[in-house]
Amino acid sequence: MRAAVLESMGKVTVKEVPTPVIDDESALVRIRSVSICGSDIRIVRSGNPRVIPPAIFGHEAAGEVVAAGKGVKRVKVGDRVAIGADVPCGNCSWCRNGLGNNCSVNYAIGYQIPGTFAEYMLLPRLVLEHGPVTVIPVDMEFDTAAIAEPLACAINGLELVSMSLGKTVCIIGLGPIGCMMIDLARVMGAARVIGVQRGRKRLEIAKYWEADDYLCLEDVDDLPAAIAELTHGHGPGIVMTTCGSPQAHEDAVQMVAHRGCVNFFGGLAKDARPITILSNTIHYKECFVTGSHGSVPRQHELAVELLAKGMVRVGPLVTDRFPLNDFNAALTKAESHSGMKVVVNP
Repeated sequence: MRAAVLESMGKVTVKEVPTPVIDDESALVRIRSVSICGSDIRIVRSGNPRVIPPAIFGHEAAGEVVAAGKGVKRVKVGDRVAIGADVPCGNCSWCRNGLGNNCSVNYAIGYQIPGTFAEYMLLPRLVLEHGPVTVIPVDMEFDTAAIAEPLACAINGLELVSMSLGKTVCIIGLGPIGCMMIDLARVMGAARVIGVQRGRKRLEIAKYWEADDYLCLEDVDDLPAAIAELTHGHGPGIVMTTCGSPQAHEDAVQMVAHRGCVNFFGGLAKDARPITILSNTIHYKECFVTGSHGSVPRQHELAVELLAKGMVRVGPLVTDRFPLNDFNAALTKAESHSGMKVVVNP
């Protein structure tokens, strides 16, 4: 089979590798769609201790089961499936309590488990027993199903800030996650959604999701002041930073309402400057500052359901598609942030 193999930091080669062979407890998936995640870019450019070259990476995927061992009950040949990332070990206290994305072992597809930038992927017993493998409807496009993984992460983020009916939500960063979060916030009860984006091109795409208000940072000198004006001085009850910006993290705490919640959804690069937050701001506002990463299989299943019902729309989210042989061009396109989701179709 053909696969994109991380040979060393900064070097990915598309080449022939052995097709995985199943045993009685595993299954084989023909990968049809993989979307490129920001973490995939970081793996290539900066490395990751859980990804040891040569390695096949990638985790936002969908395909069809083409072989299954006689002991496999979760899927069968012919099933169309979406595949996520975080795989609970099933044994540690975090996993036993439904918090597998905080697993002490921290398994993930495309990290310790060979990933999806390939024509085929093996679903080993651990993944089939505990991981994010969700059967999708026959009429769901594979490109759409692949996006269930980042949507599951968005669900995790909004659950952690206790999203509820009537909240005003501000989303800083209108990339793929931020756009889906506009719909998701409404599904979870938001009365008002404010979208904030640095550049105009993505802002124009993001208008498809019809937030109540949009702000472009090119037009705003003081974001907390602009948000205060929009919310009559109260601030939003929830602020989600769906971008990797230290300034966004600082602004989020400054602008959130009293007793509101901030979620640092987008991680910062290793070389990003340290953020400066006055603890007294948190103290006197009695606000809550949270972080989130990844998701659990329950949230992946919910993401597929929301996509299937059109409750979270993907619309123009996939802006670029590449064959597997052009993987490096796809990676360059994703790095440029000139579009939205870049998908590889092996």
